[in-house]
Amino acid sequence: MLANRLVGNPDGAAGLECTLLGPRLEFADARWVAVTGAEVPVTLDGAEMPRWASFAVPAGGVLKIGAARTGVRAYLAVSGGVATPAVLGSRATYLRGGLGGLNGRAIRRGDVLPLGAPAGGAAARRVRAERIPTYGGEPDIATVLGPQADRFTPAGIAALFEGPYEMLPQSDRMGARFKGPRIEHTHGHDIISDGIALGAIQVIGDGQPIVLLVDRQTAGGIPRSVRWARTRSAASGRSSLGQKLRFKQVEVAEAHAVLATRRAALDSAIA
Repeated sequence: MLANRLVGNPDGAAGLECTLLGPRLEFADARWVAVTGAEVPVTLDGAEMPRWASFAVPAGGVLKIGAARTGVRAYLAVSGGVATPAVLGSRATYLRGGLGGLNGRAIRRGDVLPLGAPAGGAAARRVRAERIPTYGGEPDIATVLGPQADRFTPAGIAALFEGPYEMLPQSDRMGARFKGPRIEHTHGHDIISDGIALGAIQVIGDGQPIVLLVDRQTAGGIPRSVRWARTRSAASGRSSLGQKLRFKQVEVAEAHAVLATRRAALDSAIA
């Protein structure tokens, strides 16, 4: 969202998500671009460029995004947005289903991405230093107990909030898997399937949590102990494999306050 705002796009414009390593891109015409997210080196025709700021790329310019030093995913926004056809109301790529984006697949060498017409009014902008997130450490992730919390013992709920939990390599956009204290079920780990909300924390038979993310399944039959109340970025975009985090229990009102504060921070983030 911030990357789009930096280049004058609507919040929902399509960009590129780069996991661990970014692309090398040649621009057919002049555009404004911005790179946010993971700490990655960014160069334009070999010259180092800033992150969390917009800058102009001339026609024929070559932009390169290198390997992430901290964090996992970097985001590239281009003025006008990536103009691939919308599928089910979105230009996002769903790899498991082969839908959206560029023919439902990851970008490959030699691909040409269509861009939309810039909205105009783009200029050099930056995200205020105090609004740029830091990566690493052991973040606390605010959570609210969900409607299936009674499927876990009091000791199991306590274990979840005591942590810490370490992100495992078996993580992707469908779900982030964690390893830590065992979360004990009361009556097994199977329930009647129901809908799954973004950020729900599913606890499988071995008592380990999986945070369900943007490519999650629509329904499932495994109990979900809590619903994530903060942003999912700590498990998807910010946390590196092997990094640890803790789940912090909050009430609904506090979760709403966190969300309101985050939205206000976004609206005041760009200088």
